[in-house]
Amino acid sequence: MSHSLNMGSHDGVQSLAVFVVIGMVITLMIPANANLSSHFYDKVCPQALPVIRTVVQRAINREPRIGASLLRLHFHDCFVNGCDGSILLDDTKNFIGEKTAFANNNSARGFSVVDEIKAAVDKACKRPVVSCADILAIAARDSVAIYGGKHFWYQVLLGRRDARTASRSAANSNLPPPTFSFSQLVSNFQSHGLNVKDLVALSGGHTIGFARCTTFRNRIYNESNIDPRFAASLRNTCPRSGGDNNLQKLDPTPARVDTKYFTDLVHKKGLLHSDQELFKGQGRESDKLVQLYSKNTLAFARDFKASMIKMGNLKPLTGRQGEIRCHCRRIN
Repeated sequence: MSHSLNMGSHDGVQSLAVFVVIGMVITLMIPANANLSSHFYDKVCPQALPVIRTVVQRAINREPRIGASLLRLHFHDCFVNGCDGSILLDDTKNFIGEKTAFANNNSARGFSVVDEIKAAVDKACKRPVVSCADILAIAARDSVAIYGGKHFWYQVLLGRRDARTASRSAANSNLPPPTFSFSQLVSNFQSHGLNVKDLVALSGGHTIGFARCTTFRNRIYNESNIDPRFAASLRNTCPRSGGDNNLQKLDPTPARVDTKYFTDLVHKKGLLHSDQELFKGQGRESDKLVQLYSKNTLAFARDFKASMIKMGNLKPLTGRQGEIRCHCRRIN
């Protein structure tokens, strides 16, 4: 056997080349999320998902806004170096984490609920077997299903592991701000392997929750692509100066997953600049999707779920990569 891979032998070189090519083909055939499975915890801790659902429901009962915050944490985690729980890490002497990045500072929230989920699930499983990255994916799904009902429930693929580091600069360069134009949004999503349909469907996450005055002030005072009465009504909540943290509903039903967000866009009542950029009434693909979703809950539910699963598969750590954190705010 040894002589067949002798580098001085023509046959050996040829055999090695074939071996390498076969290896490359096999590698290419394995999807990036080969280790993710909807049944990942079925044997190691079958009670994990019901426990998480119970804690999420309890948190939403306590504060109806929190489900939107949990959904946003999953988005903001996945868009920075993949779905690896890095957004949850506190700063250390070795790195400045993502919590103080522009898109997260004073706005990302729900960390204490994640701690609550982690403690409950580790107790139920008798050891840390569920990653913080998976907790974010499950809590996002549960929040959407609680707010939206059976049409918005989907099976989450699981088996992610947790990052051992985080990067504020990566968060600053990867998370799209509410000031982005349509072309900037498309480019940002494309950089994550997501298309225009994913952009519009995932933006539908703004069917729940609130935004701070500082994120929409410029829109209501300076933009023309906005319903004038809608803009005027928001100026009471958001003055020209001060009140940066005053909250405004992202759509009229902030605790219900429905199609009102898209109906608002058709009527130029998108709260954020980046929201309204999805609908200009010019017959683009995004315009057609907004119009479809505004009239068809099932179409929105179908595409939203598909895009959430796709986003949840962004560069997960699997196998022996990363770790299962004992506490979501710090590495082991």
